[in-house]
Order: sequence, then C-alpha cells, then structure tokens
Amino acid sequence: MVRLLLLLLAGGYSSCFAQDFVYQPVNPAFGGNYLNYSWLLNSAQVQNGFTEEEGLLDSPDQDPIQDFSEGLQRQLLSRLSSELINSQFGEGGLDEGEYQIGAYQIEVIPGVDGVDILILDTSTGGQTTVNIPYF
Repeated sequence: MVRLLLLLLAGGYSSCFAQDFVYQPVNPAFGGNYLNYSWLLNSAQVQNGFTEEEGLLDSPDQDPIQDFSEGLQRQLLSRLSSELINSQFGEGGLDEGEYQIGAYQIEVIPGVDGVDILILDTSTGGQTTVNIPYF
C-alpha cells in the first residue's frame, strides 16, 4: 500500500513542472515594448485636463517700470517681515507702530497672546492679519 502511494506521488510529481515568472515593463522608457509608446502618449493626453490660458505667461507688453516697482515692494515687504521676525524672536522687543510701504499699510500691535500684524493693501482693499505668539 505504501509502495502504491509512493508510486502515485512520484508519478504526480514528475508531471508537475514550474516556470519562471519574468516581468516585462509596459513603458518603453523602462525597457518595455516600443510599440506601447503611442498608446501611452495618447492615454496621457486624454487624461491631461490642463489648458494654457492667455495672460499666464509673461508677455512683452508688460511695463518694465511697473515690474521694477512690484519687485521693489516685494523685496521691502520681505525685508520688513524678516526684521519683524528677527526682532520678535531675537534679543530685542518688537516696536509697535505703523509702516507705509508702497500700497501697503502695515500696523504692528502688541497684544496679550502675541504681536498682531495687520497688513492692508490700499490699492485693492485686501487685508491680512498675522499673529506671532509669545513663547
């Protein structure tokens, strides 16, 4: 009986063969079939929802003086914010007051929880409040 069982197992085992699994990438950039390129490109273009709008790119019609003015305002605001942060977290205290930089009116108000900085864009009427807490 044991011999018969061994013969059946040996016979069944000899008829079982395994094969290697080989990964083949789809993208031709990573070793895939070059014929997949057009299918991948078309699939990506169909999924792309981005459309270029007019005016997003820099146009040569912009005024260089206005660009210079805007750049200068950005630099001044960056410098002011750096000095405010350094004075708040540095050794000296932050002086309260009101600053006028271009079209921006900046007001520094010390409070109980920290320093409030009110930024008002006088050209658009937009307003932002930044709170720097005491630590």
